[in-house]
Amino acid sequence: MEVTTPAFLKRLGLTFSTCWLLALSACGRSANDTAYDQLLRTLYRGTVPVVRPAQLAATLRSKPASVVLLDTRTPAEYRVSHLAGAQFVNFDTFEKAEFQDVPRDRTVVVYCSVGYRSERVGERLKALGFRNVRNLYGGIFQWVNEGQPVYNAQGLTQDVHPYSALWSTWLTQGRKVYQ
Repeated sequence: MEVTTPAFLKRLGLTFSTCWLLALSACGRSANDTAYDQLLRTLYRGTVPVVRPAQLAATLRSKPASVVLLDTRTPAEYRVSHLAGAQFVNFDTFEKAEFQDVPRDRTVVVYCSVGYRSERVGERLKALGFRNVRNLYGGIFQWVNEGQPVYNAQGLTQDVHPYSALWSTWLTQGRKVYQ
């Protein structure tokens, strides 16, 4: 019997078997390991160094001008909420982007929902010669789960776009809003 992969998983570059492995790995965690950490280990290629939310938050408080934030999700996700000062980079078209408006002398932190899409954008940035690129570990989900603030056009919000029902389980804080 042939198993086909749903379109939304194909768009993320995931196969049915990968998703099955993700589900299984989430079930067999150790006391020092969370299911979310296990999921992220299976998703990340390790091609872009990560920065933890608490570390990024501290840097943004002490030296905000030293970091460029790039939100690599969809327009709908970005509209619901994003990190303060983040520039939008549409994941669906990033492969053609040259990122000429992004300063090369600053740390660039990319993020998406969990870090998979942003790692792809980070790879592109590195290929274009950016030297100090970081991927936000756990994405905006981990950021919000750790109590860090997000914003929309009206200001501070509790709203977070959970990408899909499948991924929404990893967002444990904030208010899930699909728009």
